[in-house]
Amino acid sequence: MKIAIDAMGGDHAPASNVEGAIIAAQTWSDIDIILVGDAAQIEPLVTVKLGNLHIHHCTEVIGPEDEPVKAVRRKKDASMVVAGRLVREGQADAMISAGNTGALMTTGLLIVGRMEGIERPALAPMLPTMDEVGVLALDLGANMDAKPEHLVQYAIMASVYRSKVHGMNNPRVGLLNVGTEAMKGNELTKATYPLLEEAPIKFVGNVESRDVLERNCDVLVCDGFVGNILLKTLEGTAGSLLSVLKREFTKNVFTKLAAAIMMPGLKGLKKTMDYKEHGGAPLLGLNGLVIKAHGSSDANAVKNAVRQARVAIQNQLIQTISAEISRK
Repeated sequence: MKIAIDAMGGDHAPASNVEGAIIAAQTWSDIDIILVGDAAQIEPLVTVKLGNLHIHHCTEVIGPEDEPVKAVRRKKDASMVVAGRLVREGQADAMISAGNTGALMTTGLLIVGRMEGIERPALAPMLPTMDEVGVLALDLGANMDAKPEHLVQYAIMASVYRSKVHGMNNPRVGLLNVGTEAMKGNELTKATYPLLEEAPIKFVGNVESRDVLERNCDVLVCDGFVGNILLKTLEGTAGSLLSVLKREFTKNVFTKLAAAIMMPGLKGLKKTMDYKEHGGAPLLGLNGLVIKAHGSSDANAVKNAVRQARVAIQNQLIQTISAEISRK
């Protein structure tokens, strides 16, 4: 299996992408990793020679400030666009990018292509939960606006994902809202609720954000604007909580002793809440596997994104979702 990495995408590119790719290539011998980007910048960072690590040279980069559609259409030799083309042409089974989310979404739509029957692909990361099982949430940033029909498609795709890839029988689907009553919310959620009741899924109703970490659903559906706010809030809260704990546990010798005793549990909490451990989020609804890594991904996050892509390819994620959607 071949996995293309947009080596020039992300806050710490290309160093973190190259380092993560090297670790992944050393960890899994059954994958070939293609680093897509400026060879002059990538080659000095490749400190070991590996038979399953390759460089695909290109000359352009899509930056965080670039307007997505214009950038994808005009920068034909951008690393993100070239990686998407490799997937479309069957030269790669998946692509990973920590770059501009809007541009990656556009690359998915214009270069990789939509899955038949899907109007809008959705960004679907795993949110951590107290029982460590996680909630698959979508859309968390690919589309700022959505129609009720889009949310229904998100729910169906995510249900298939959890069932086929995670082995979850009849996953519960919740609609993110400001209250649990059926008629709560804005016009979008009010219109979506009855459609989800009729969809071929296990819809459990509205879910409030305060209950997400308790995993009262297995799939959480929302529009990208609200979803991205939820995601960033959880990330910020987790980071602040860990900072407060570190400060409190280093106040004096007694708190340091207490910290030493609790260290295994604290490390487990940090691992559970750390986005770097989850790798990235698939863009569900495309004809190929596209994974969005966090913009500030380090080498460990990139390596975990490769692991995630590898598992998805092994489980034939794209083929399975396409087959299930065509039956609906």
